[in-house]
Amino acid sequence: MRTHYSRTVAWGYMLTIITAPTGPLSAAEARGLVPRATVSDVSVADAATELVEDVRIRGERALREQSERFDGGSPESIRVSDAELARAASELDPALREAIAIAIERVTTASRAQVPPPSVTTLSPGAVIEQHWIPVDRVGLYVPGGKAVYPSSVVMNVVAAQVAGVRSIALVSPPQRDHAGSVHPTVAAVAEILGVDEVYAMGGAGAIGALAFGVPSLKLEPVSVITGPGNHYVSAAKRAVSAVVGIDSEAGPTEILIIADDSADADLIAADLVSQAEHDEQASAVLVTTSPQLAERVVERTAARAALAHHRVRVEAALNGDQSRVIVVHSLDDAIAVSDAYAPEHLEIHTVDADEVARRIRHAGVIFVGSSTPVALGDYLAGSNHVLPTQGHARRAAGLGPYTFLRSRQTVRYTRDALHEVADAVVTFARSEDLPAHGDAITARFER
Repeated sequence: MRTHYSRTVAWGYMLTIITAPTGPLSAAEARGLVPRATVSDVSVADAATELVEDVRIRGERALREQSERFDGGSPESIRVSDAELARAASELDPALREAIAIAIERVTTASRAQVPPPSVTTLSPGAVIEQHWIPVDRVGLYVPGGKAVYPSSVVMNVVAAQVAGVRSIALVSPPQRDHAGSVHPTVAAVAEILGVDEVYAMGGAGAIGALAFGVPSLKLEPVSVITGPGNHYVSAAKRAVSAVVGIDSEAGPTEILIIADDSADADLIAADLVSQAEHDEQASAVLVTTSPQLAERVVERTAARAALAHHRVRVEAALNGDQSRVIVVHSLDDAIAVSDAYAPEHLEIHTVDADEVARRIRHAGVIFVGSSTPVALGDYLAGSNHVLPTQGHARRAAGLGPYTFLRSRQTVRYTRDALHEVADAVVTFARSEDLPAHGDAITARFER
């Protein structure tokens, strides 16, 4: 296998430019071009599990101690009151309220299209299987609140659950020191707008444990499914409780990969790379292009935009990290190979034949096609859900949707004649597995 490629640090800092070997690229070569940020190690997993266990055993007391330790103080009331939710909604900025209403409408419409319809399959006369999709009874939704406030995450989580038909929703978000230890008022406001009245000021791994096992003193009942993005400890905690509850895909630092050819606008690409680097120092911002000239222009424009960014330190840390870079490939086939091997959370395509390239992609959380469809649109108002698999989980997992909260249930109905048609075959199977009583259960129906 070829293992060598050129490596050049352009412009003295910021994004590194890598030139891939001449294609076609193998999957291993493609994966090797972009390392990922370290998401969690054994110490994080062990620490998260300990925090979860502490909450399982000691409940509210453990939650309060963890709030003092990690959030700078414990809230007076962990459960947010109805009055506080109503007040937050009444004080919400009107322009933001209108934007939230648009997001709710669009995400609701797109989510409804994801609900599988019931179906009836007739295998032969009188042999029928019905398939229905049943929502789980109760879910827990995690809304992060560390470096920023995320009302959009409230919309994405709650709407998907409500469209699925979930009747009982508990929402948790870290207590905010600047808001008397309660959840951020904007998070509370969106919960109120969406009709969610069970909101708790708790965060981190402990909050995941509380959702999974319940907290009797808070009258917090255990949930069946936990969803929502969070930090390394939240992801590790979700993994730790996955034997008890269902979880969505583990969400690590955000990722954007852009496929572009020489027709692309370097400044727009730079703007999109910076927009995702703004999230976190470990965010991944990757460009894969067939044009060395575009690569140089993008690095230049990214450096210029990063220097002016509101979160400049965070942006530059992300762009300087090994998880972010520009990869020059020799063909769009190679670009597609790199993208599929990486399986990005967000994939943008800026090429002449963007629709055709999009059709060939197999692994991505969401694909954004064309220069007028930036990832930032998907974060808020595209209608797609922004809770997506990272760290390559898009190879096997979908983003959040109503189906996350649904389970398939089959109902089987056979007439006597339909059973008689397959009776001998069933008996043959039973005998082959040395389970004769199974066969007897069939023949007994024809002995009377």
